[in-house]
Amino acid sequence: MPASRSVKLNTGAEMPTLGFGTWRSRPGAVEHAVEIALKHGYKHIDTAAAYANEREVGTGIKASGVLRESFFLTTKLDNPDQKEPEKALFASLEKLETDYLDLWLMHWPAPMFDGKTADFSVNWLDTWKKMEELYKKYPEKIKAIGVSNISVSWMKKLLEIATVVPAVNQIELHPSCTQKDVIEFCAEKGISVTAYSPLGSSNSPLLSNEIVVEIATAHNVGPANVLLSLQANKPNIAVLSKSVTESRIISNLTIIDLSDEEVQKLEDIDKTAHFRVCNPNWTGWGSLGFPDCE
Repeated sequence: MPASRSVKLNTGAEMPTLGFGTWRSRPGAVEHAVEIALKHGYKHIDTAAAYANEREVGTGIKASGVLRESFFLTTKLDNPDQKEPEKALFASLEKLETDYLDLWLMHWPAPMFDGKTADFSVNWLDTWKKMEELYKKYPEKIKAIGVSNISVSWMKKLLEIATVVPAVNQIELHPSCTQKDVIEFCAEKGISVTAYSPLGSSNSPLLSNEIVVEIATAHNVGPANVLLSLQANKPNIAVLSKSVTESRIISNLTIIDLSDEEVQKLEDIDKTAHFRVCNPNWTGWGSLGFPDCE
């Protein structure tokens, strides 16, 4: 199918398909990167409290001169903040220098004490209930709520207690981690998906994979463009590019249409070369229900 330009959320809002991610983009570099991204036409910025760069992202937004209502802004509730989500929400708004978030995600279903140690005294489902309350309490500040890193089995647990169906589930997606079970389940429940690490992270073997290179050559684009375009060519999926290098920020804007055969070739890489960049076991909460992490 042709690459989409936006994904319609279950709130009715349109989320631009191509987003600009800021994971591992350090203060001192991320400000300029966000400014460049917005000035060159990105309409979707993604950050998180855990990235420790929300203030710098806010500085980059301000420096761009782009009107706030002209782009989509996502941030995430950090694991240690699950006890006090309202306090965390206002801290994010203050750092980003914005009156509202287009999307606020629970970063992981894994409450923690300090970002390193699991806090089993907190139930992530209770945190979701608090996020729902805040969404209803502050409709002018939170336009949509969602989750990140949620497997099918854990999403089922969430939907059993939810009064608000998550608008988005942000997960790792690339040809070596296709997570078709999550994508299919989310589509069935009206939940959109955002792909992070679409290149398979830095220095990824996917950038030199012969199938990726072959398709890139055929379309006269770089391997990164093919990997970003793969997600944009699938329904209901947005994708996050990431760089602090101006030339790459600009080149990553090129999204191409792929044939069904090309999409299938890329997806088939997972059958023989599976890997996951961000294994959930780091949280201390085990596999979080992801079959390949058990």
